[in-house]
Amino acid sequence: MGIKQNLLGFLNKIPKNVQLVAVSKTKPNEAVQEAFDAGQRVFGENKVQDLILKAPDLPNEIDWHFIGHMQTNKVKQIAPFIKMIHGVDSLKLLKEINKHAIINNRIIQCLLQFHIASENTKFGLSIEEAESILNNPEIANLKNIEIVGVMGMATYTNNTSQIRTEFRQLHEIYKLLKNKYFGNTISFKEISMGMSGDYQIAIDEGSTMIRIGTKIFGSRN
Repeated sequence: MGIKQNLLGFLNKIPKNVQLVAVSKTKPNEAVQEAFDAGQRVFGENKVQDLILKAPDLPNEIDWHFIGHMQTNKVKQIAPFIKMIHGVDSLKLLKEINKHAIINNRIIQCLLQFHIASENTKFGLSIEEAESILNNPEIANLKNIEIVGVMGMATYTNNTSQIRTEFRQLHEIYKLLKNKYFGNTISFKEISMGMSGDYQIAIDEGSTMIRIGTKIFGSRN
């Protein structure tokens, strides 16, 4: 099947309240355009260099999500057009995003990334680190960012019980933060978890945003 068929098949399978982020990393502009022409508007890239090369040549209506590990010195390159940054794991990074959002006269949405996997190679906050950020008085001055939810990646394993437990943990973190810090914030509603191999478990455990690449675009280049 082609990209359009893959995409539409996927959209028919997932609940309406779950947003599909089409992960276009390593894929040429033609593949992104094909998915766009089929109705997809949200695309995810994990490398700044790839993203800044792609974005100018593709439709302005695309909502670009940065899904990789964001380095503070790279924020200014994507700040003019990025809609959401998934992997925010420090106050320093939030301040940098806010600075460049001000320069570009826009609001940039952010997800707090949590470390829920057993692998040490994955990035992310602990709940204590996240609360330290949210309790910091400086956070109130960051008017050009909008923290809209949480993000996490499960362990790369065939053990579905472990994956489910990790996704459930992220959902509990979301509920804790929602109740304690974002009770009156309607926009704090996203739980970004689940990829091509584990998205169904993620949806079962409350995901509102899944990141799918290979099941739409085929194997990575």
